[in-house]
Parts: sequence; C-alpha cells; structure tokens
Amino acid sequence: MAASSIVVLGSANTDLVVQLDRRPGPGETVLGGDLAVLPGGKGANQAVAAARSGGSVVFLGAVGQDGNGDLLLESMGAAGVDVSQVARVERPTGTAMIQVTPEGENSIVVSPGANTELTSDFADRFTDIWGAAAVLVFNFECLPATVEHVATKAAEKGVRVVLNAAPAFEIEPGLLAVADPLVVNETEAVIVAGREGAPGASADPVELAERLVGRGARSVVVTLGAAGCVLAGAGVTARVPAYVVNAVDTTGAGDAFVGALACELSRGRSLEEAVRFATATSAVSVQSLGAQSSYHPRAEVEAFISSHC
Repeated sequence: MAASSIVVLGSANTDLVVQLDRRPGPGETVLGGDLAVLPGGKGANQAVAAARSGGSVVFLGAVGQDGNGDLLLESMGAAGVDVSQVARVERPTGTAMIQVTPEGENSIVVSPGANTELTSDFADRFTDIWGAAAVLVFNFECLPATVEHVATKAAEKGVRVVLNAAPAFEIEPGLLAVADPLVVNETEAVIVAGREGAPGASADPVELAERLVGRGARSVVVTLGAAGCVLAGAGVTARVPAYVVNAVDTTGAGDAFVGALACELSRGRSLEEAVRFATATSAVSVQSLGAQSSYHPRAEVEAFISSHC
C-alpha cells in the first residue's frame, strides 16, 4: 500500500431518512415525507468524503449479506474507496433512522448490526493495511476497545491517528495521547474533557480545545456548526470561520469534515490548512439531502472556495 494512503476503520450503515415539520413528542405520531434509503454510517461516510476529496482510501468494516450491504459497497466503490477487504457477515447491515426538520437539523437512532463484528481480532487481520497508512481514521460507532487497540498500535508504527470521538465519552489517556487530531463537536468536547454536568464548567470552545490538549491529545479540532471551528495543538490555537450557506440537511456534515481533513493531512498539509478545506467540504455537503449523496468531488469544493474568497 502506498505511504500516502488513508485507512478508515469504522461503521457502515444504511440511512433511513424522513423529512418532517417537527419531531414527535413522547407518545405522539406525526406524518413525514417519503422515506429515502441512502448509504451512510460514520466510517463509510468519512471514507467516501476522503476519496471524493482526492484521497487514496481503504475501508475496513463489515456489512450484512443483504441488499443494504450491497448498497453500501456500491456507493463506496463508486466514490473510489477500496472495499475489497470489507467483511460480509450474517448479522444485518447497520441501520440509522434519521428525522430531518425544515431547518436541516436531524435526530438519529442507530442499530449497529454488522458493525459489532469489528473486534480487535477482526482488526488485527489487517495489520499490514492499517500499519502502512499515512492517516488512520476512527470513530466510536464501532467498538471503543477496538479503536483503542488499533490506534495505539498504529501510532507506534508512526501512523497519524485521526479520532472522531462520536458518540462521545470520556476517553482513556492512552487513546487520547495518540489523537492527532481529536475531532469533536462542542457537545462532544465537553463530554470528552470530563466537564459534563460539572458546576460552573466552561463551554468556551477555545478553553475546551486547550483543555483537551492539556489532557494529552496531540492536537484538537472542535467543530461549531455555523460558528466554524477551533483548532489547538503544538502551541497554536486558531479559529476558522464557517461559510454562510442555505442548509438543507446537516446529516453527515461532520463526516464530510473528517474525511476531507484526513485527505489533506495525508497530502502533508498543516492542520490549519486541512481544517480550512474540510470546512468548505462540509459547507458544500449541507446544501444537499443525505450523507454520502451530498459529498461532491474536490474540483467542486475548490470552485466553491474560489467563489467565496
């Protein structure tokens, strides 16, 4: 495998998306629009975003022996992701049930299904692949124990680890110490920093990013939606503004950010340069429905950047 490659070890889900005027309350039924069945899952999304950004990407994961598994493999393959090592297992393909409001905000429930097969033993079968990567991408839609096991081993081999701590929890110091960067949104940053529910806890994103670096992360990116993001690490703290766009659906926007970020880091860009490109990629993605279906080729993102200078 080429030294400039990106490996994503993570989840692959089928997204069942319905648009509705408002989310239902407890015990309430509301009517929504037509159901859209789309390829998703944080790992698969990040792999597709990295590939569409111009990266050479291998995806390591598991899907069921069902039509949803076929959908995911076809979507990733069409984007240029190498899916030759994806396992087909007896459990059903992971599924995410997504509600989208007119403002583009979403609520998501995930049934992991085949993603639970991503154990440490499973990952160790591919040591020659992830151990030769330039950048290795993780999130917590697969087993945290697997993430910690592989990330620490990969870092020992000199692989750069991009850790998207979503869903979030307080991370063990050994795993935090290899994150370069740790990518979290504002809510996740509070949880990972150990400030959840603490009296008088600061939610200032700069303070949170610096606190996470102080706890051991090599670098940190805190995404803030329409407010942009904050990055910290190696003695540098910076804010990167967001683009002003008409958001149609924010599903997968964070994954678009992570995938584009990984692509730029694999190209040798600085963290700030990578974050700026990833911010534009995410802004382009929210203007279309769905996750992978909203990720555009690099040339279109570069044209968007040029038109918004």
